[in-house]
Amino acid sequence: MFTGIVEEAGTVISLETTQSGCVYTVETQTVHEGVQLGDSIANNGCCLTVSKISGNTLSFDLLEETLRTTNLGDLSPGSKVNLERSLRADARLGGHFVTGHVDGTAKISRWEPEGNDYVLEITVPEVFSRYVVPKGCIAIDGISLTVGPVQGNSFTCWIIPHTRIATNLDQHEAGDRVNMEYDLLAKYTEKLVHEGATPGAK
Repeated sequence: MFTGIVEEAGTVISLETTQSGCVYTVETQTVHEGVQLGDSIANNGCCLTVSKISGNTLSFDLLEETLRTTNLGDLSPGSKVNLERSLRADARLGGHFVTGHVDGTAKISRWEPEGNDYVLEITVPEVFSRYVVPKGCIAIDGISLTVGPVQGNSFTCWIIPHTRIATNLDQHEAGDRVNMEYDLLAKYTEKLVHEGATPGAK
C-alpha cells in the first residue's frame, strides 16, 4: 500500500531484456535507505519487488504483463521515474490509499504552465472514464492528485511548481503515456452495485 506522495524521482540506469520480460535498474538518492530484498517500491505508481540492491541502485524484474499494462517499457537510461517506498503502519497518510496496481495507461493531452501553476490534462480510455469524478482521487504515474474539471473522457489537474519539480512531470510532454490507478472505492462500489448488495446476490 502506498500514499501517492512521491519520495523522489530516480534515474533509470538500464533495462535489460530477459526471457520473461526485463530487468530494470534505477539509481536513487534516498529511497534505497533501509530497503531490503523483497521489499515493495512503487515505480511510476506500479508496485515492484526489489530483486537486487547495489549501493544506491535498485533492480526489479518486469514481467511481460507489467510491460504491457504500464509505461515502464517506455523508459530508457536517463529517464526519471517516481519512487515511493511502501506505507508503514505508523506513517502519516498524506495523499490517498494507492495500491500500486496500475489499471492501465492514458495519454497526456495538455501539459503547460498557466499563471504560477501548471495544467495537466489527461485523456483516459472511455471504459475508465466512469471512475473519474470532479474532486475525486486519482494516481498518475504514482502521484496522488485531485481531479479538477471533467469533460467526457478527459480531465484536468492543477499542478503546483513543487510537484512538477519533485516528480517526473518535468520530463513529460503532451502525447506521453502515464500510468493510471483509479479510485479503489469507486471500483468496489461499481462491483457491489452490479452484483447487488446482498452477499451471493447476482
